[in-house]
Amino acid sequence: MTCLFLDIGGVLLTDGGNREARQASADRFKLELRELEDRHHVTFDTYEVGKLVLAGYLDRIVFHRKRPFTRAKFLELMLARSKPFSEMIDLVCRLKAKYKLKIAVVSNEGRELILHRLHKFKLNGFVDFLISACFVHVRKPDGTFTGWRLTWRRCPAIRLFILKTGPCSCRWRRRLAFAASGTRIFKRPERGSRNLG
Repeated sequence: MTCLFLDIGGVLLTDGGNREARQASADRFKLELRELEDRHHVTFDTYEVGKLVLAGYLDRIVFHRKRPFTRAKFLELMLARSKPFSEMIDLVCRLKAKYKLKIAVVSNEGRELILHRLHKFKLNGFVDFLISACFVHVRKPDGTFTGWRLTWRRCPAIRLFILKTGPCSCRWRRRLAFAASGTRIFKRPERGSRNLG
């Protein structure tokens, strides 16, 4: 094995912005959850693929009308939802050092959120490759998420070990034509980490 291929949300960190996070925001700021969800679902993909900045995303889902709270307060709560899975991060760092592994991470998060999370939790201290929807302008699990294949073609005869949460991830990754051999895929990070040990 020469490479660990990891999702950020659900593996190294908590999810950056799921329904639970929007529920918390709605409760805290007395927002109508159904309207928030509706506006999110027609906007989030545009933001995540880098065609909309965070300020524009917030304008569309929250600040399309006057609010009794500031954008800064809303953003503070939004960013505070991110928490590290410290044991997993420590494990990945130990494995990288012990086996001289390359660490690749993927994300569908928007530019501002992914950069905040990378720096706050010092992921850029051990991550070698970042493939994010906001930079390659297509979201996983879209089959045209070509940044994956471009990255691996620079690493011939690579062996992958993939940790990922999510129901469709394994089927999608098997369909992709990786320039790789010996790929192992685990949907549950705790199972994958035991096999790594």
